[in-house]
Amino acid sequence: MFSTDQQSEIDAARAGWAQTRRTVVPAAEDALYTPLPVLETGFVRLIDYMGGDEGIVQGARVSYGKGTRSTSDDRGLIRYLMRNRHTSPFELAVAKFHVRAPIFVTRQWFRHRTASINEYSARYSVLEKEFYFPRPEDIARQSSSNKQGRGDSLPADAAEQVLALLREDATRCYDHYLEMLNQDEAGNVVDPTRPVVARELARMTLPVNVMTQFYWQINLWNLLHFLRLRADAHAQYEIRAYADAILTLVERWVPQTFEAFRDYMQEAALLSGPALRALRAVLAGDGTVDLQAAGLSKREAAELIALLPEIGSRAR
Repeated sequence: MFSTDQQSEIDAARAGWAQTRRTVVPAAEDALYTPLPVLETGFVRLIDYMGGDEGIVQGARVSYGKGTRSTSDDRGLIRYLMRNRHTSPFELAVAKFHVRAPIFVTRQWFRHRTASINEYSARYSVLEKEFYFPRPEDIARQSSSNKQGRGDSLPADAAEQVLALLREDATRCYDHYLEMLNQDEAGNVVDPTRPVVARELARMTLPVNVMTQFYWQINLWNLLHFLRLRADAHAQYEIRAYADAILTLVERWVPQTFEAFRDYMQEAALLSGPALRALRAVLAGDGTVDLQAAGLSKREAAELIALLPEIGSRAR
């Protein structure tokens, strides 16, 4: 995953200690700099953080000292804040990550415009010959019900054929990339008499499964919003793998907030007014309830029954 020099730099950063008056989280300190592998050739690692559960509580209780407050009191307050979407105390905590991911994943990632980002520049530097290739079991047909999703996995022979095409295209494109740059994989000039195409132009030949890197700094509330959407079964598998890795770091950094996030956001469901009225009618035993007549679209009705299959026999 890393060169010898890069690994030495990481080891040195983890070995170094600095005295601080800031409140630190021991579990987050232990996780600092260590890369979590994602998609075989990618990773995510926590580079820095500010605040934690204690800081969130402090921000919510700006007029109080710690006093005799108990851990259970802190947990209850954090759960109250999460349950009622009082977001500003969570915005006081900030984390910075270093991520290595395929370009097509970063294009989804950067749609979350609530973070500070600095990405590896292919105008300034040459991209490495590193690509993401899905596992055979992750290669699937186009979904018939979701225009941006996958359906069933392809048969093994068809999946291998797709992988062969992806590898062939990636190799050919990277060879053309180096040809335009007039250099080999070690960075040596191939032909001194031949002109070098500008990097900002040569990069156009590369496919979106080439790996890139970026630093990502974001406050905790916006991070939780990102995770609610991307660590979800409806998200594309590749970005979901990164979100799942970040979730493990969030749990170590802010365990009480993580618990509240899981209970009130990740595993919770939002019901519309029509859905709530229809559900009340079902629970009241008012015969068979027509969900569409109650104001739900066909898709909303299907989603409600999928969420609560127990009402399926009482609703249509």
